Amino acid sequence: MQNSFSSGPQPDPNDVQTNKVMAVLAYILFFVPLLAAKDSPFAMYHANQGLVLFLAAVGVNIVLSIIPIIGWILLPFANLAIFVYIIIGIINAANGRMKPLPFIGTVSIIK
Repeated sequence: MQNSFSSGPQPDPNDVQTNKVMAVLAYILFFVPLLAAKDSPFAMYHANQGLVLFLAAVGVNIVLSIIPIIGWILLPFANLAIFVYIIIGIINAANGRMKPLPFIGTVSIIK
């Protein structure tokens, strides 16, 4: 039975078991699943999420670093939010879910 909190496509259980480690690594080094598990839809989904999160983190850090005072004050909070997103993604991957991250999870770069 599926609970009402899960969303997104349902992964193949065999794919999840085989590539769970790759999916978790996607939030630390997004390119690892691109090289090691490119045939896994589960790993590729999390690699996409990891890439989008990485690009968002780089963009936020660049923009907030340029803005004097207010940006510098907000930067630690933005990095804390990015860290929380990483933890959410790792938990989703470790639990075998293909659940999009809040706000940025609908962006698809890797097809």
